[in-house]
Amino acid sequence: MADSSLNQGQMVNTSSPSLIKIKKLSTILLRRRYLILVVSGVVMSFASFMTIINKPMYQSSMQMLVISKLKEDLSSNNSQHNSEIKFTDSAAHVAEYTIQLKLMLSSKLIRKTVDLLRPYYPNITVEDISFSQEEDKKPPLKVTQLEGIRTVNKVFSQVFEISFQDQDPVKTQRVLQALQTVYQDYNIQQKNERLHQGLAFINARLPEIKQKLIQSQNRLEEFRKKHNLLDPEAQSKILLTSLADIQKNLQTTSAEIQQVQTLYANLKQKMASSSQNALITPHLNRSTRYQALLNEIQKTELTLVQEQKRYTDASPTVQTLKQQRQNQLALLQQEAKKLLENKVIHPGNSEKSLSVPNEIEGVDVKLMAEVIQTQTKALGLIANEKSLIESEQNLRVELKKYPSLIAEYNRLLPDVETNQKSLEQLLQQQQLLGLKIAQGGFDWQVLQEPAIGTDISNHKSLLLFVGVIAGPILGILVAVIWELFDKSIYSTQELQRLARLQLLGKMPNLSMNRFKKRLPNLSNEREKNLPYLITANDVILPHHQSLEIIYQNLQILKHSSPVKSLLLTSTSVGEGKTTLALGLAASAAHMHQRVLLIDANLQRPSLHNILEISNDWGLSLLLVDETNSQIHEYIQPIHPSIDVLTAGPFPEDTVTLFSSQRMKQLIAYFGQNYDLVLIDASAISDMVDARILAPLCDGIIMVSRIGQVKRNELIQAKEILSNLNLVGVVANEVS
Repeated sequence: MADSSLNQGQMVNTSSPSLIKIKKLSTILLRRRYLILVVSGVVMSFASFMTIINKPMYQSSMQMLVISKLKEDLSSNNSQHNSEIKFTDSAAHVAEYTIQLKLMLSSKLIRKTVDLLRPYYPNITVEDISFSQEEDKKPPLKVTQLEGIRTVNKVFSQVFEISFQDQDPVKTQRVLQALQTVYQDYNIQQKNERLHQGLAFINARLPEIKQKLIQSQNRLEEFRKKHNLLDPEAQSKILLTSLADIQKNLQTTSAEIQQVQTLYANLKQKMASSSQNALITPHLNRSTRYQALLNEIQKTELTLVQEQKRYTDASPTVQTLKQQRQNQLALLQQEAKKLLENKVIHPGNSEKSLSVPNEIEGVDVKLMAEVIQTQTKALGLIANEKSLIESEQNLRVELKKYPSLIAEYNRLLPDVETNQKSLEQLLQQQQLLGLKIAQGGFDWQVLQEPAIGTDISNHKSLLLFVGVIAGPILGILVAVIWELFDKSIYSTQELQRLARLQLLGKMPNLSMNRFKKRLPNLSNEREKNLPYLITANDVILPHHQSLEIIYQNLQILKHSSPVKSLLLTSTSVGEGKTTLALGLAASAAHMHQRVLLIDANLQRPSLHNILEISNDWGLSLLLVDETNSQIHEYIQPIHPSIDVLTAGPFPEDTVTLFSSQRMKQLIAYFGQNYDLVLIDASAISDMVDARILAPLCDGIIMVSRIGQVKRNELIQAKEILSNLNLVGVVANEVS
C-alpha cells in the first residue's frame, strides 16, 4: 500500500510540475496574505488621495506654417547646381528651422506676450508661461516642429505646433492668441534682419575659408617642389612599369650573354685547332696598333649600349655610334690582314716571310674578325647587364620612398579639395542671399487658430481603476520578492529534509496565555476525567493530541536503552521549547509517569512565570549546594506526577556551573528517582549552555517554529549536535 501510494505521488510530481508551481505560489500568497493586503491598501489609498487632490489640466494648441524663401530659391536652382546646393538645402535648412523653433520660445517674445496679457491677468509673469512651477513637470508652453513625409533623407515639415497648458481653459486660449499676435508682428519686423545676419555670417566666413584654401594649396605646392613630383601615385606606377621593363631586359641580356659566351668559346677552339692561327695569335697580341684598335672598338660598344637605353635605334647618336663601330671593325680587319701577309712566326725564334695562300689567308682574317667582334659584343652585353642591375636597384630604392609620399599627398590633396568646395558653396550662398534680401527670409502663417483648452488630465475613474489593479499586483510582487529573500522554513517537509532527522511530531499554535487561566479548585477525582492537567496553582498545562503523538513517538524510539533525560533546545530564542516541555510533562503524567521539569535556561528563565511559582531558589543554587540531602528542598511539586526545578537566581558564570561534576551527579540522581527528566535548555545560537548540557542527557529534541527557524541556523545547529544523541525534531506552530 505504502509503495503504491508513493509511486502514485511520484507520478503526480513528474506529470504535472505546473500544478506544483501553482500550488506553491498559492501557498506563498496565503502565507503572505496580510502583507499583500497592506501593500494593496497603501496603493489604493494613494490612488484615492491623488484622485482627490488632482486638479484638471486644460490644453489649447495652434499650428503655424513657416515658409522659407531661401529654401524655395535653392530648390528652384537645384537642377542647375545640384552638387553645390546639396549642402545648403540640407544643413542650412535644418539650421534655419532650428533657429525658428528657439526663437518662438525666446524670453524676448514671451515678455511681449506677457505685456499683452496684463489687462486680463495682472500678476502673470514670463515664468508662468515658459517655466514649470514644479521641477519634475514640463513647462506649460511647448513648440514642436511636426515631422513631414519620410524619404531617403529625413524631411521636416514646415508646420510648427504651439501648445499651452493651464488649469484655466480660457487662459490657454488667450495665451496662444497673444503669442500669435507677437509672432506675426515680430516676423514682419525681423525677416530682413535675419537675412542680413545670414549674409554677414557668410561674409565673415569667406576670408577664413580663403585663407585655409591658400594655406592648403601652399602646402601641396611645397610638397611637389620638395619631391619634384606632381602626382606620387602616377609616378609610382611609371616606376613600377620601368622596373618591370628592366627586369625583362635583364632576363633577355642574360640569355644573350650565355649565347655570345658559347659562340666565343667555339671560335677560340676553332682558332686553336689551326696551327697557323696558333702562330699568328701571339703576334697579333704583341701588335700595339692592333690592341689600340681593339680597345677603341670596346669603348664604342659600351657607349652604344648606354645610348640605346636613352634613345631608340633611329636616333642620330645611335646611328653615328653604329657607323663608328663598323669603321673601327674594318680598320681592325685591315690591320690583322696586313700583319698576316707580312709575318709568319716559325719555331726556333726565327721569322721568315712567307707567301700565304689566298684561301687560308681569307679564312684566318675572317675568323679573327669574328672572334674580335664576338668578344666585343660579349663585353658590351656584360656592361649592359651591369647597368641594368644598377638601374633595378636604384628603382627599388626609389620605390621605397613612395608609400610615405603617397600618404602625405593623399592627406594634403583632400584638404585642398574640401576648402575649395566650401569656398564655392559660401560664394554661391552669398550670391543667393544677396538676391533674396529684398524678398525677406520667412513667412509665418496661422493654419489653426487657438481654441478654448480641453481637459488632458487623467480621469479619476481611470486613476482609481489603476489603483485597484496595481495594488494587488504590487502586493503579490512584494510577497514573492519577500519570499525569495526570506530564509525561513515554512513546511515540515523542508524542515525534515534540511535537518535530516526523524520528525517526532507537529505542534499547533499553543499560546501560553491560554494556559494561565485560573479555574476553580477541582477534586482529584474530577481531574482524572479531564483531558488536560491542572497545576497546584490552577494553571492548565498545555494539552493537545499532537503532544500525545510526540510522546508516543519518543516511547517508540527508546529502543533497548530507556531515555531517562531529555534535553529540549532550538536554533534560536522563542521557538516553543518551554511549551513542548510542559506538554510532554502533561502527556507523561497521563501515562502515570513521574516527571521532573528543569528550567536550565538560567539567563532567560520563563518556566516559573508560566506556572506562577517562586524562583527564589532553583537549579543555580542547587549546583552551588553540594549536599545531596537537601535536593528535595529545591524542587517544587505542581502536580502529583510532576515536579519542577526552576532556574533560580541568575548566576555569574553558567558555563562553570554546567561544566561541573555536580551537574552530572544531579542528572544521574534525577534519572534514578524519576521516570522522565525534561530539561528546558537555552537555544543553540543564543549561548553555549545547551552545548554543555547536551552530552549529559540520554536524548536531545530540537524544537523548530515553522516560519521562524532559518535554514542556515538549522543546519548549523544540526552540525553542532550531530555527534550526540539527537533523537529528532519537532515542528512547532504548524497550521
